[in-house]
Amino acid sequence: MTLEEVIGSNSTEKKMETVSQALEELLVAAQRQDCLTVGVYESAKLMNVDPDSVVLCVLATDEEDEDDIALQIHFTLLQAFCCDNDINILRVSGMRRLAQLLEEDTADSNGNEPRDLHCILVTNPPVQPLKCQALQDVSSFCEESRCRNQWVPCLDLQDR
Repeated sequence: MTLEEVIGSNSTEKKMETVSQALEELLVAAQRQDCLTVGVYESAKLMNVDPDSVVLCVLATDEEDEDDIALQIHFTLLQAFCCDNDINILRVSGMRRLAQLLEEDTADSNGNEPRDLHCILVTNPPVQPLKCQALQDVSSFCEESRCRNQWVPCLDLQDR
């Protein structure tokens, strides 16, 4: 490995870690401001009604979800819609970390199923826009990835 490769890989890892932290901050801030839509079906409904309010689509899976054909078809359709409407997309692994961030339990006190965290939309309503550096950081990362022809960048959220 050359010196350039070592330096390059370290800066790439650091960048990914920074973007992962920014995504975590963004999701927590968006949830506090009621700017999150959670669930594949709920997300598809919102994008059909008001795609202009959506600024980020997070598609989350873990290894066990990779063989779920129905989920992969939903993801393909959501990605196509996002590309057509200039919505930033991130593919994320680390469902357990997402559940921690969004304070999801495996089931609520009424015994209901937990929310479907496979698709999360961040909206930015014009009335009370989200003003946080994390949104700008994540958006910049998505734009830089598109410039490198990586249309759906992937991040790994680490358990803490």
